[in-house]
This record gives sequence, C-alpha cells and structure tokens, in this order.
Amino acid sequence: MSQFATGSERDQTALAALQKTRLRRTLGRADIVLFIVAAVISIDTIGLMASGGGEGVVWATFLALAFLVPYALVFSETSAAFPAEGGPYHWVKLAFGRAWGAVAVVLYWITNPIWLGGSLAFIAAEAWSEYVVPTGEGGVGDYLFKLVFVWLAILLAIVSLKRGKRVINAGALAKLLVLLSMCLTAVVYAVQEGGGGGGLSFAPTAAGFLAIVPIALFAYVGFEAPSAASDEMHDAQRDTPAAIARGTVITLLAYIVPVLTIVLVTPADEMAEAGVMSTIETAYGVWGAAAGPLVTLTALGFVFALLTQGSAWMIATDRMQAVAAADGAFFGGYLGVFSERLGTPVRMNVLSGVVSTVFLLAAMTLVEGPAASVFAVVLTVAISTLLISYVIIVPAAIRLRLARPDVHRPYRVPGHRGVFVGLAALVMAFVTFGSWVAVFPGTIEPLLGIDYPFEEIWGVSRLNFELFTLGTLAVVIALGVAGYVGGARLRRTVPDRSAVPDDRVEVPQH
Repeated sequence: MSQFATGSERDQTALAALQKTRLRRTLGRADIVLFIVAAVISIDTIGLMASGGGEGVVWATFLALAFLVPYALVFSETSAAFPAEGGPYHWVKLAFGRAWGAVAVVLYWITNPIWLGGSLAFIAAEAWSEYVVPTGEGGVGDYLFKLVFVWLAILLAIVSLKRGKRVINAGALAKLLVLLSMCLTAVVYAVQEGGGGGGLSFAPTAAGFLAIVPIALFAYVGFEAPSAASDEMHDAQRDTPAAIARGTVITLLAYIVPVLTIVLVTPADEMAEAGVMSTIETAYGVWGAAAGPLVTLTALGFVFALLTQGSAWMIATDRMQAVAAADGAFFGGYLGVFSERLGTPVRMNVLSGVVSTVFLLAAMTLVEGPAASVFAVVLTVAISTLLISYVIIVPAAIRLRLARPDVHRPYRVPGHRGVFVGLAALVMAFVTFGSWVAVFPGTIEPLLGIDYPFEEIWGVSRLNFELFTLGTLAVVIALGVAGYVGGARLRRTVPDRSAVPDDRVEVPQH
C-alpha cells in the first residue's frame, strides 16, 4: 500500500472504507493501455482537427508535442506516486482538501454524460444511418438508436470491470483498425487518383491556432482517467506509468497520421466537412465492387469504437464521482455505493445515464430557432468543463510534488523536480488558455487583427452567450459546493479498521 493511500485513509469515511472491500483487482498493464486508447483517442474529433487543412496538421502536431507529451509525463509520475480509487479526486483532496476535490470532480464528471448524449450519440447515429441502416433523422428509428447507444454505454459501465474491460479492449482495437484501414487505403487511393490535397497550405496562422486549441486539448486529455480505478489494478504504481508511455506513442500516431491522411485525400473545397467516415467512403472506392460492403463493415467498427469510447469515460468518471460521494464530498453518500456483486458504482452510472438521456432529448427537440442556439452554447460549455477541471487538478499535482517529496515514486519525470514543475506549468498554461478560448471565444482574435463574426458563428449575441456560459459554469460549480455541504454528516463518520482489509481481492488475468 502506498504512503498516499495510508495518509488518505486516515480521514476517509466509514462508507468509503466499506466500498474498498467491494473492489476487485482485475486491470493489467495491457488493459490500462487499451483503456487509454479507448478514452483518449477521440475518433469523433479527428475530422474537426483535419477541417483546418494543412495548418490543422501543423497545429495538431505542435500541441501533441508541446502539450500532450508534458501532460503525459506529469500524470505518469502523479498516478504512480498517489494511486487510489478515484484518482484526480484524491489528488486534489490531498493537496487542497475535500471542498476543492468536490468542485474539481464535478467539473470533470459532468462533461461526459452530457457529451455522450448530446454529441457522441449523434455522431454514431449519423454514421449508422448513412452507412449501415437508414433511420431517418428525427424519426422513431433515430430516437431508438440514440437511446440504445446511450444506455448500452452505461450498461458497459455497470457490469463488472472484469467483463466490461473485454468490450472496452475490443472497442479500442476496433478504433485502431478503423484508423489503420483508412490510412492504408488512402495511400492506395492517393497513388491511383493523386489525392485531393493539392494546393493546400501548411503555413500556420494565429487564427488556425485559436480555432484548434480547445478541440485539440479536449482530444488530448484523459491519460489519468484509468487512475480512477487504481484500486482495481494489479499493480497501479508500476503499470500506470508504463501504460501511459505506450498510450502516448499510440495516441500521437493515431491523431497525427489520420489527420494528415484526411487532409491529403479530401479536396480543399470539401475540407470543412471532412471526417473519418467521409474519407473512408472516398478512399474505399479503390476496392471497386467490394467498396460498399467494406464501408458498411468499417462503419460498424466506427460506431462500436464510439460506443466504447463513451463507456470508457463513464467507467472512469462515474468512479471518481462515486468515490467523492462515499467520501462525503457529494451529498449524503447514496451515490457513493459500489455494488457488492459487481464492484461498480451502479447508482452513479444510472444518474449519468439519466443526464445523458435528458441532453439527448433536448438536443433532438431544440433543433432550430433561438432556443437551439442557446442550447448549443450550454452544450458547448458543459462539454468544456472537463478541460476547466484541470485548472484545479494540475496545481494539485504540482503541490503534491513539492509538498510530499517523501512519497515513493516508482516513476519520476527525468531531471530535478524543477523539470516536473516546469512541465506542469506548461500544461497549466495551455489548459488556462484553452479554457479562456472556450468560455470567452472571440476575445483574443481582435487583439491579433483577426475577424471573428460572433453572432454569425454562435447565433446569439456576446452578452447572451456569456450569460448562459457563465451561468452554466456557476450551476456546475454550485453543484460541487452543494454536494460538499450535503456530505457534512457523512464526513463525521469513521471506519471500523478491523473490517477494512489492506488489499483488494485479486482476479486472475486471462
């Protein structure tokens, strides 16, 4: 048991101590690598990154090297030094106290059910309807597909991790196969047809950077997500940094190569609408009569990858929020109960499913007019709260590095601790900048002489945009604060030490 675990368990609640007895060690190193692939490689955002054309490739590569790599190094050390169920919640709790942990974890968690129902389900439905079975936008089949998609993702989070991880692993492999198939076929297409990227400019511009920053940063975060299940890993301290290192290499390749592929294959006048499936449809033309069935098969893999991507985030973030609830940082503890039979936070999973469903139905109902524009603003900022949560999580990692030098660190960022702090400060700078651009879009462009037609882009005035944006953030933060206040009675409980084992039950690897 790590020193951190010992220190944090001294002030855990009786309910939190009880939940630890229900966890099972089932995640090996390969599982963690595939979990990172499933969660971090956002196959739905690759097209958005490619829509910037040649400079989109340049900025995606720059941010991968300047942000993703330092970010992975920082959280490799932090995850290995402070392994505990709940991951980032415990790091913030140890660094700044439960109240800050309560706010950070709500910001981290709320993004994902909203993103699952308000965005991911729509991308999956579009691919299914266009390439597999037509459902008709807004029809019964469309509603049914999206609802089933959301609740299948939730079901994968509810089942035991021993079984659920197999599906997540399969989804991660399906995602890599889809991207690999697209890239290899695109090479054949480019040789035969000459590609469509002629005349593209790879010269980077400030406007291009400002456009891609929030998209790329949102896509690149998540390496710490598996740490939410640290007490369910066979050896979190050794396996996590090794898995993050491998995941970093895979992620770099899985973003940059597909983005470049889409840019080179797609005609310049179609770049704004480019995506993974549209590129696959174009490139697969080289296979002649087999193109149709191959596109359909690949679309099935694409939808399956999206499903497991959403579920991987539910598995991680629902655990974080449930651990906070059991620890007296999210109301009275009802949502902090892990199933004794499954070892999963079923109540928290169901709540996430309800939130996803509400945003799914809202997104399908509010399709035009002022209400639709307002909903788009709320949806955008709600999804951005994951990035904003790092404004608290990254300083917590820095403080733990400086204030707890005594903690055993199986992995250390090379060099003096100043290197760690410097890399974390760089990550913090990007996160702060990306959060600002997400919350206050169009405020930096005028300073650089760049035109930003705000109402044309967002469909609302700047005043209304900021009212709804800041209002949404205030509601989320208030939820975190209310959860902390509501957990006061639970925080006064103490566990029966004789009933809490030091180790989780091992589940043999297969």
